[in-house]
Amino acid sequence: MQTPRHTYPHFTFRPEDLLGREPIILDLQNSIQEIHGRNILITGAAGTIGGELAAQVCACTPASIVLVDQSETALYELDLQLKQQFPQTDIYSHIGSITDPLRMADLFSRTNIHIVFHAAAYKHVPFMERHPYEAIKTNILGTEILADLAVSYRVGKFIFISTDKAIRPASVMGATKRFAELYLQYLSSEYPSQTRFIITRFGNVLGSNGSFLIRFAQQIREGGPVTVTHPKTERYMMTANEACQLVLVAAAASDGGEILSFDMGKPVRIVEIARKMIRLAGLEAGTAIRIQFTGLRPGEKLIEELYGDGMQPTSSGLLKSCRFPASAEQCMRYAMSSLQKALDSGDSGQMVAVLKSLIPDYISANSPFERLDAMRTGGHFLSER
Repeated sequence: MQTPRHTYPHFTFRPEDLLGREPIILDLQNSIQEIHGRNILITGAAGTIGGELAAQVCACTPASIVLVDQSETALYELDLQLKQQFPQTDIYSHIGSITDPLRMADLFSRTNIHIVFHAAAYKHVPFMERHPYEAIKTNILGTEILADLAVSYRVGKFIFISTDKAIRPASVMGATKRFAELYLQYLSSEYPSQTRFIITRFGNVLGSNGSFLIRFAQQIREGGPVTVTHPKTERYMMTANEACQLVLVAAAASDGGEILSFDMGKPVRIVEIARKMIRLAGLEAGTAIRIQFTGLRPGEKLIEELYGDGMQPTSSGLLKSCRFPASAEQCMRYAMSSLQKALDSGDSGQMVAVLKSLIPDYISANSPFERLDAMRTGGHFLSER
């Protein structure tokens, strides 16, 4: 006889209740001045970060804002919402893929873009472990297309939204974001007097599309169990509002050639968030709602890092930063050529091997690509027999 399932349809939550710290609030006055009267381009605009960022940018009264996303319905709804909320702002929404060079070049040619906020990316770690072609094509080659156009059209600033998973990556997703960071660092050294490239790194954004928070809430509404990968899994957490504050402050405060991140305090155990959400629903973990541990998924670490690359506190106390290291021009050009050849081959192992050849600390976790780490010696790969 099966245990009857109870549903809790009225359960709601606020991401701020689950941070384990006070929300970060930054002074955005300089950001308002940076954006006011400028032409702004946001990629991935229909996503959680892109949509929140678009609203905050509109509030800074830009001359115009260009929104780009592949998701027709989500972008359509965002377009309606923003035009109703900010009727005085010129808002141009475009369906398109950042991996389409002709489409992207057309957008840059139409408007004198001053600032690019690049949020478009594939982000789900286990899913991208199964689809490295798509992760590389979007997260690396899409970024290359946009960044090259920014240089060609002399865009003032290019702010890249990266992730803590790019630090000593254990997944295809994290490695593609790290590779994209390295490409921007290369462009920054090649064209120091043109576009100023800035990288921002986030932890997990609570409540973003497809996040574990959304899944937990649904599982609680359905009566459980709430599925957590491992009892010791920890992540750095932030809200979408905090993430967008970081991006806007980076745009105003940085002169380029810099990686910026929040000081988000201590990482939070995922199981504690699950228990807190169950309590917020007026229930008790382990009795009304069971927590089930399912094991780490492909590409996942137990604990993420946020402050690699010698990050140091800034004068604000809430931000950490570091300068871009020197880039090797020939190495990057060779790597991009090798990556394109790997994509053309359709061989996932070859694609990931190229990523590992440029990122020595990319060590796969819980992944079929761990076999490549066993083959690697001195940053190169032994031939498979």
